[in-house]
Amino acid sequence: MNDSRVLKYVEDFMANVKAKNPNEPEFHQAVYEVVDSLAAFILENPVFIKNKILERMTEPERIISFRVPWIDDQGEIQINRGYRVQMNSAIGPYKGGLRFHPSVNQSILKFLAFEQVLKNSLTSLPMGGGKGGSDFNPKGKSDQEVMKFCQSFVTELERHVGPNTDIPAGDIGVGGREIGYIFGQYKRLSNAFQGTFTGKGLEWGGSPLRPEATGYGAVYFAQEMLATRGEKINGKTVVISGSGNVAQYAVEKVLQLGGKPVTLSDSNGYIYDPNGIDQEKLEYVKLLKNAIRGRIREYAEKYPDVEYYEDETPWKVKCDIAIPAATQNELNGEDAQTLVENGCICVSEGANMPSTPEAIDIFHKNKILFGPGKAANAGGVAVSGLEMTQNSIRLTWTREEVDQKLKSIMKNIHATCVKYGREEGNYINYVKGANISGFIKVANAMLAQGVV
Repeated sequence: MNDSRVLKYVEDFMANVKAKNPNEPEFHQAVYEVVDSLAAFILENPVFIKNKILERMTEPERIISFRVPWIDDQGEIQINRGYRVQMNSAIGPYKGGLRFHPSVNQSILKFLAFEQVLKNSLTSLPMGGGKGGSDFNPKGKSDQEVMKFCQSFVTELERHVGPNTDIPAGDIGVGGREIGYIFGQYKRLSNAFQGTFTGKGLEWGGSPLRPEATGYGAVYFAQEMLATRGEKINGKTVVISGSGNVAQYAVEKVLQLGGKPVTLSDSNGYIYDPNGIDQEKLEYVKLLKNAIRGRIREYAEKYPDVEYYEDETPWKVKCDIAIPAATQNELNGEDAQTLVENGCICVSEGANMPSTPEAIDIFHKNKILFGPGKAANAGGVAVSGLEMTQNSIRLTWTREEVDQKLKSIMKNIHATCVKYGREEGNYINYVKGANISGFIKVANAMLAQGVV
């Protein structure tokens, strides 16, 4: 394919996206990554150009924005903004998490929803893509305040979701507590006990392994990537960012596979444990973050020989494998170069778009095994899809059954990325492989359904 033709297609497409979606840098970045890797494939298949498939995929089918008023413990009225971006329903009902965080805005949710469309397609489960949330910050709020906010949020959201329409889940700031309050209010308003939300408690419709799924899946994907070079996680040093569910269960699965996780982080800094984070220490992290809602620096106060670095990210720590599992754009070009120079051979994204474009370029130039979020962290939504299935048939599978299905899904995602991502010199470009594979399924469904 003529490079100048590909470059012109990407430039023209992005100029149009930026003109229609001004001041949305996160959305622009997500679209660029996809268009850049899809351009040659689309130009070789003009049916996609004629039917403007990618143009339609980058335009949400629906965006809902609404006011969320609630009363805090001091009796003061607070007002937040709620959103739901229903991006694409070509292969199934909208599916994607709710994020409660001060940074939430339309650009971030559109980027997440767009990524979710391709991620859900990769799982092979019948799920479209969506994302939602609010600029509400649950940190520092009482359970009563969180409940009041969630009930107000769902009072508006309820009319826009349903088991065959849109099935939200959790994301940053939305864990078991929040999903419980959300589901309770939804049940009250709809007068129906149905699988409209995933991430529910095991006692009331949830699936085994849902909290663990994203972290486990990112490690399973790393395991598959390493196997292409005859390598294993066993004996490898692993640097992990974040300290929420994804990071915690990535640590747990690394330990089970014989690796040595040495870092965790939060928005204030990171800890480096040269002796390794073992299962006992991990249980303390779970208690610290999930029950006490403390900060990761407290880990360094509890255990000797642990170093804490304030206002820094962990990418300067020498490792074999890196799993960015905190938030978007946490790993930049300088960080990527440091990882490469320190001998890192594999990066598996546990968060959504945690690596900047400059970082990804460095990984590819140095032939690093790089698993993009839409493939590597698809385990969470995969098990959400399995929870939907269990709700529909009124059955609950065992933890072992769900884990086996998760392993199989991650293995299949890896295989399809290899199929479409293999490049000259036998290097596997997982970004290209994931984008083409995810795109094809959605695009063919859109072609079959006409201009809708």
